[in-house]
Amino acid sequence: MKDGYGRVIDYVRISVTDRCNLRCVYCMPEEGVKVLPHEAILTYDEIERICRAMAKLGVKKIKLTGGEPLVRKDLPELVRAIKALPGIEKVTITTNGVLLAERMDDLAAAGIDAVNISMDTTDPELFAQVTRVGRIDAVMDGLKAALSYPEIPVKINCVPVTSEKENFVNMARLAKDYPVHVRFIEIMPIGYGKQFEFHNEDSIRAVLESEFGAFTPCHEILGNGPSHYYSVEGFRGKIGFISSISHKFCEQCNRVRLTAEGFLKTCLQYETGNDLRAVLRNGCTDEELEEVISRTIAGKPISHNFNEEKIAPEECRSMSQIGG
Repeated sequence: MKDGYGRVIDYVRISVTDRCNLRCVYCMPEEGVKVLPHEAILTYDEIERICRAMAKLGVKKIKLTGGEPLVRKDLPELVRAIKALPGIEKVTITTNGVLLAERMDDLAAAGIDAVNISMDTTDPELFAQVTRVGRIDAVMDGLKAALSYPEIPVKINCVPVTSEKENFVNMARLAKDYPVHVRFIEIMPIGYGKQFEFHNEDSIRAVLESEFGAFTPCHEILGNGPSHYYSVEGFRGKIGFISSISHKFCEQCNRVRLTAEGFLKTCLQYETGNDLRAVLRNGCTDEELEEVISRTIAGKPISHNFNEEKIAPEECRSMSQIGG
C-alpha cells in the first residue's frame, strides 16, 4: 500500500488503551489524563477487523502500544488473533515493562515477535522522578523475563530527559551487559514533551563515544522503523538512534498509527486522519473499510515540520492519548 508520495506503508502502530500505570513527566500530568470510557475504545474484534483490512492492503507489521498495553486484559489473545491473519508477518509490543515479568510467558506463547521496553534511566531515584510512581526493579525484572526467550529480540527505548552524561552512559551500558539494543529517541515537541530540554543524536553519541570508543555503523535491518544502529566493541547489543528532529526520515516513513478510540492517524505531528471506529460502528462492509483506509493513507502529509511552517492543523493530544 502506497501513500500519495509513493512511500510504501506496511507498518501500523496500534494503541490498545489510553490507560497507563505510570505518570511519566513528558507524557501526562501527575494526576493523569481523562481516560476514555470503555465503550469508546476499540474492541479486540474491531482491532482484528481493521488489521485484516490493512493486511489485505499490504500491511505486514503490527506494533501494539498504549498507554501501557499490558494493563488491558487478555492482550495475548489479541496477539494470537493478529498473528493468524494472512499477510501479517510480525506482531510486536512496546511496554514500560512494569507488568512484563508476569505477562511475558503468555506473550511468548501467543507468538509475540519482539519486545520493546521504554526505560529512560537505570537510576532508581531518577526513575521514580520521571515516572512519578514507578520502580526500576520491576522493569528490570521484566527485562530479564523477556531475555529468558532468546528467540524474541528485545530493545530498550530511552527518551533522554536529563542532561546528566552519566545517565546516557548507564543506559548504553545495558547493551554492553545484555543482548539488547538500546535506542535513544529524540523527544518530540508534542504535548507535555514541549517543556523538556532537547538532546540531539550528535550530542549523545559524542558522550558515548568518549566513554566506549568508536561507533561503527551497522547496516543490518534490526526492526520495522526508522532507527539506525551502531556496533561498539565489547557490546552484546547495538546502540540505536531515532532522530526525528535532527535527522528527519520522513521520506522513508512506512507507518501510520491507530489510536485506542480508532482514529487512523497518518502523521504524529498533525491531526490528519480518519475515524475508523465510526466507520465500523456504522455498519461498513469490508470493502468500504478498505477504501476508507486507502483514501486516508493516500492523504498522509509529506513530512512533519516541527519548528517550521505547518502544513496542517497540529495534534493537540498527549502521547498517551495518541499511542507511542
